[in-house]
Amino acid sequence: MRALRVVLTVLLAPPLFLGGALCAGAAAAAHMGRESLRFDILTHFAPLWLAGGLLALAGGLAFRGYVRALILGMGATAVLCAGALMVPEFLRDTGPKAPTDAPGQLKLVQMNVWSRNADLQSALDWAFSEDPDIIVLEETTPALRERVAAQPGWHASCPTCEVMILSKRAPLQTGQVRLRGPHPGPLTRAMFRDERGAFAVIGVHYAWPTDSSDQQAQEAGLAQVIAMSPRERTIVAGDFNSTPWSFSRRRWDAEFGLIRRDRALFSWPAQQYKRLRWLGAFPFLPIDHVYAGSDWATVKVKRGPRLGSDHYPVVMTLAPVSPR
Repeated sequence: MRALRVVLTVLLAPPLFLGGALCAGAAAAAHMGRESLRFDILTHFAPLWLAGGLLALAGGLAFRGYVRALILGMGATAVLCAGALMVPEFLRDTGPKAPTDAPGQLKLVQMNVWSRNADLQSALDWAFSEDPDIIVLEETTPALRERVAAQPGWHASCPTCEVMILSKRAPLQTGQVRLRGPHPGPLTRAMFRDERGAFAVIGVHYAWPTDSSDQQAQEAGLAQVIAMSPRERTIVAGDFNSTPWSFSRRRWDAEFGLIRRDRALFSWPAQQYKRLRWLGAFPFLPIDHVYAGSDWATVKVKRGPRLGSDHYPVVMTLAPVSPR
């Protein structure tokens, strides 16, 4: 029995320790993302650092002495540092709530359809079957735009843009927004009117956080566009390629002056890639987000099904905040 324990220690302890140390180091370094966009990239993977820490804690219990202490120490460090990144997302306010029978509801579907989606029609069929008032699509292709144009009863805002906004009601104003300075990237805005007045819907698609200069320029551009609209009635939806545990995401959320209505809604990946098939086993990055101004109350926010894209769609239902 002693010999078996020695063999297991030699075989299993090193990878457990190294895995725990890697997760602990990455989770600790991620906190430097408060000051550095390069280190902030590590924050996006906080769930992986947390999972690695938990695995080290569970596996470390099988050993004794200093081996156990080393592995448990690395696991605990990873869990504490990763948990500190993630906990604020679960404690923050996601805005006013409304019951399911609230009057004046507005339903929105947000979906990155993926430019390599081999089943575009199924994705569109599902989106239309949800019977939303507004659909925000990212990574649209000419093939998808042709299918949208053939769908009766829908108005397409910026029908040739990478980000499209489809609506049942005709928009008051639509199209890409031109700003001074760098263009904010794939971004489309449409203005609508309901019983309470005008409101804006903005769809976006951001660069990856590894392209920090591009992503930060897109954040700044979106902030400008939000400021051009009636902020309390503005709705924003899209693929932000940014997780809620990112320090950059938190800063821009505050800058926008809107309320992000999703909470840790894991939306990527939804597709198994040819070279990295394990990635599609389960989603671990919440990078698709929906925002709304203070005049909107949240009825429901949910994740949609797999639809041939590498992103899960997001469905948000809002209602006007009841007057006090």
